[in-house]
Amino acid sequence: MYDLIPLGKRAKEAARILATASTSQKNKALLCVADALVSQMDGILTANRQDLDAGREAGLRPSLLDRLSLSEDRIRGMAEGVRKVAALPDPVGQQLEGKTLENGLKMTKIRVPMGVIGIIYEARPNVTSDAAALCIKAGNAVILRGGKEAFHSNLAICRVMRDAFQQAGLPQDCVQLIEDTSRETATAFMRLNGYLDVLIPRGGGGLIRSVVENATVPVIETGVGNCHVYVEHTADLHMATDIIFNAKTSRPSVCNAIETVLVDREIASQALPMIYEKLKEKSVEVRGCPETLQILPDAVPASEEDWGTEYLDYILSVKVVDGIDEAIDHITQYGSGHSECIVTSNYFAAQTFTDHVDAAAVYVNASTRFTDGEQLGMGAEIGISTQKLHARGPMGLPELTTCKFIIQGCGQIR
Repeated sequence: MYDLIPLGKRAKEAARILATASTSQKNKALLCVADALVSQMDGILTANRQDLDAGREAGLRPSLLDRLSLSEDRIRGMAEGVRKVAALPDPVGQQLEGKTLENGLKMTKIRVPMGVIGIIYEARPNVTSDAAALCIKAGNAVILRGGKEAFHSNLAICRVMRDAFQQAGLPQDCVQLIEDTSRETATAFMRLNGYLDVLIPRGGGGLIRSVVENATVPVIETGVGNCHVYVEHTADLHMATDIIFNAKTSRPSVCNAIETVLVDREIASQALPMIYEKLKEKSVEVRGCPETLQILPDAVPASEEDWGTEYLDYILSVKVVDGIDEAIDHITQYGSGHSECIVTSNYFAAQTFTDHVDAAAVYVNASTRFTDGEQLGMGAEIGISTQKLHARGPMGLPELTTCKFIIQGCGQIR
């Protein structure tokens, strides 16, 4: 079986160097990476075509092929993303707290790198550069394990980055890619205790569950997005239609796209035809409850399984609910804690929804597609955490650090 121990040892050594690297050193390395991604674009695109050809032959869905696909514009976007990370404030060394105790000890709490971060992800090769840039800026070495669908793309991007880091005077092993995509190696990666300080999965529900169930290293859960829009009875229906259309169709393969619409019974007969006509522009398949089917006879009957499914496709489940309490109960039962939205003109309904819906991001009258670090003004992010410990919501640079207490004395004993 593929031996991960040498990667772990090299990552630990690189992490020791990165932990004390200056901000200017890290920024220089990231700018070298950005330039190299553009200058070596042809090689990356050639590798990506190999993956796309294999994906089509394997029958990957169009939405997955979209996630896998790179273009000149997307690679330039990746390079620009790395430059934006270089421009962000460096969290390492930031003082979080400081005070002098009664005994004269001076205590300071500062941000420090985590050490070695593992990222396990699926068919999105842009994650390779995004994740590496964020980890390196926060002073961490990173070991990447991408999916087999994007193997050639990930390998090409990783080689470009490693050469750029070396050129900038940082260890190549700041970033490493596991060059084996078997399940056995993935499981071994999840159990790389002593080398990984934290493992972050980015992908669908199956990957997240596998990591949570198999990992023995600390894990931060990200990504599963069974997101909802609830159209309350006072909603502006044109606004609701536009929000639903954007949240479902602007990019259905991402975690902040919605999967279910809940519509108040009081306005269902008026709202659903408007929403359905708009969704037809992108040929969205609607799977509805019995009441929905009475209003939209062309819809497909929804099963119990549909309410808990993250489609990541042009499919939307729709349910008619009897007011805000039933909507909140449905979200509580089936939501993944990612992003939830209410469309309403009623202040008290909005307040009730934001108070009682337990999710990382809760919206009033806006698309869930804004759950993104850059969109929310936080800069780039490594994923959306749907758990509550350590980090929740968009995970930017500060969430990729931990803390250290420094205590200075003059001979105090206890």
